[in-house]
Amino acid sequence: MLKINKLHHIAIICKDYNKSKKFYTNVLGFKIQREISREERQSYKLDLALNENYLIELFSFPNPPERQTQPESTGLRHIAFEVENIEDSIDILTKKKIKTEPIRIDPFTNKKFTFFEDPDKLPIEIYEL
Repeated sequence: MLKINKLHHIAIICKDYNKSKKFYTNVLGFKIQREISREERQSYKLDLALNENYLIELFSFPNPPERQTQPESTGLRHIAFEVENIEDSIDILTKKKIKTEPIRIDPFTNKKFTFFEDPDKLPIEIYEL
């Protein structure tokens, strides 16, 4: 059996690099570790960290295809982040004009969670600890 230590990173392809960069840094609070311009591919690669942990590689490519369905399409279903207080988190997102779904309760853990979307409609979940 393969021994996996932890999640290393999540790779995301965005349509509008500057809009997605702003969303992940200014809205979600990720810190930029490294930004690389890959001119030969007309692309950027942005390494993002949360609490000093490298988590997301944000890529841009010219004219990437749209996501076909939500969230049951093949591939990445969603990203989930743990938060201390779901209501406070929703208030912060709402003030930044990010629409969230109604709060749900996980039937197995009785914990609160909700979803919202990044600029490319990638579903993002916040889950109360």
